[in-house]
Amino acid sequence: MLAACLTAALGVPALERTRFLTALTARLREDLAQGGAELTLTVLPSASDGTVRVQAVGRPLAPEPCRTPTWRLAVSCPGPATRDLPRPGPDHVGHAEAVLSADEETAPILRRLDETERQLRLHREELHQTNQGVLALHAELDAAARTQRDLLDAERAARGEADKARRLLTFLGDASAVVTASLDQEDILRCLPGLLVPAYASQVDVWLFDEPAGTSGAHSAAAVAAARLDRPQHAGPRPGALPGVDDLPPSALSPDRPLLCIPLTVRRTAGVLTLTAPGDRFDEDTSVMLVELARRTAIALDNARRYEQHRDTAEALQRAQLTDLPASEGLRLAARYLPATRGLNIGGDWYDAFTHPDGSLLTVVGDVTGHGLRAAVLMGQLRTALRAYAIEDDSPARILTRLHRMLRHQQPNLYATAVVARFRPGDPHVVWAAAGHPPAVVRTPGGSVRVLDTRPGVMLGVPLDFEYEDHTAELPPGSTLVLYTDGLVERRAHGIDPGVELLGRTLAALAESELEDLDGCAESLLAPLLHDHERDDDVCLLLCRTAGPTTPHQEPIAIAWRSQGEKMEMP
Repeated sequence: MLAACLTAALGVPALERTRFLTALTARLREDLAQGGAELTLTVLPSASDGTVRVQAVGRPLAPEPCRTPTWRLAVSCPGPATRDLPRPGPDHVGHAEAVLSADEETAPILRRLDETERQLRLHREELHQTNQGVLALHAELDAAARTQRDLLDAERAARGEADKARRLLTFLGDASAVVTASLDQEDILRCLPGLLVPAYASQVDVWLFDEPAGTSGAHSAAAVAAARLDRPQHAGPRPGALPGVDDLPPSALSPDRPLLCIPLTVRRTAGVLTLTAPGDRFDEDTSVMLVELARRTAIALDNARRYEQHRDTAEALQRAQLTDLPASEGLRLAARYLPATRGLNIGGDWYDAFTHPDGSLLTVVGDVTGHGLRAAVLMGQLRTALRAYAIEDDSPARILTRLHRMLRHQQPNLYATAVVARFRPGDPHVVWAAAGHPPAVVRTPGGSVRVLDTRPGVMLGVPLDFEYEDHTAELPPGSTLVLYTDGLVERRAHGIDPGVELLGRTLAALAESELEDLDGCAESLLAPLLHDHERDDDVCLLLCRTAGPTTPHQEPIAIAWRSQGEKMEMP
């Protein structure tokens, strides 16, 4: 009973007090069964946390052989040891017996309580383990989520890189198509700023070495280095670290914005393309695309330069072979030659006029298939051969027949068309023959217009054994004969017939006074037929006007040309 009062006075929690007293009672009961025991209760203060401990020490009184060892039980309490503690008295014995008897009833309850606490500890341990598993699972899920985020970020970055590469390749293809579409250097240089500014450069400068001195201004140190070393150069406040590009050391002369200077090199370095960065720096992938675009631009510029040289040579050769028109009694001549404005604009069209030894005048208009220097050279050969054959024979048909045989044997893969007309002094007729050539058009002094569309014969050089025929047409004094090549009247979308009809209407609409000025008449015929100013083929026009008295001009009426050779006269 003293132990119960002591632990109660010291404020031991009820559960701990009950356990302590139950255990103490159980030990005392064992010792009483063996002969009794001496019990000592001691209050021990703790020096560290200010709590006290109640300690019970039991010394069994049984004989030595049967005596159990001394035992100790203790319980902690939060209160200080300075409280008024109960003293043992005579009532404690009775109370002790009551406690011992009551212990028999509380012991099963305490055992169940201990079992409940044991089960609770097991549940707590299971809960702790479950919590640990949940925390581990959360950690794994978090790690998996981080890994998934990293993978998504990597995939997003890869997709972004792929989209960027696709955009750069698409731009490179489109820009290459633009710069290679023209064979004119100025057109190529003119389109570069429109392609690159502002997305890939804030400014574009091109330095061509063959420009006249003083026209291109000063050049940056990076451009000079690119021209000297034949390698792309980068200059700016900071190194660019661009693939395949050299970095110039930063200096006081470095530009505020980075410069990328790329040499334009094919077989030789022809210039330098200088690009000013659109921002603080050039992107690595973009710089690779710009270097490739510069290479393709250099190829386009080189092709344009070679084309211009080829064209200029062919044009000089062709113009050198165009005849100065001879003066002839009773016949006036005027001619025009216009090169094509699209594509390889030098063809094989030519005109010629010369006097035969018998005094007659031969006029010729011809067209060699193809374009370029080879067509111009072949045109010169045909012109020379035709003049040589004409010395031996004055028949236009026989001249064309011999020319046809020569071309078949010496140039079997090339063809030509031609028309030859012969004028004799004092003879109001013209004798002509055609080899696959567009028909001549005649206007008489009365204003009527007709097409000389007799069967023209095959083209020169066609692998057929063919003999041409002479045709005769009346040309009263004051008549005008128009010879031309297909470039004047033929259009891809409409063929040749509408052009011949338009030529006839235009010729019929001219006043007699306009026909007296043959040069002005030639311009008047060319203007409506070439109004679009863009031609895929070159043009030759030869006007032959017989001398005679002028007649009053009559209002023209529309004419039509039929490919069957019928003529429509205008009264």
